[in-house]
Amino acid sequence: MALRITGECINCDVCAPECPNDAIFPGEEIYHIDWRRCTECVGHFETSQCVEVCPVACIPHDPEHMETREELLEKYARLQNGN
Repeated sequence: MALRITGECINCDVCAPECPNDAIFPGEEIYHIDWRRCTECVGHFETSQCVEVCPVACIPHDPEHMETREELLEKYARLQNGN
């Protein structure tokens, strides 16, 4: 499943540069994750890089966008091919 950023976000800007899929972007008050681009770093890294660097642990799984590892790998492949 994709990840999401909760209201506990302190808008520190450490997560966005770590995202290999450019899925993280600033909102009015907090950062957001585009679930269509989020692969939880599957295909790039062993762990989700935004989760690793977040100082307030505000990036849980998004229960509204459930995906298997295989689906995340397919999404990774589509993103790498520009689709």
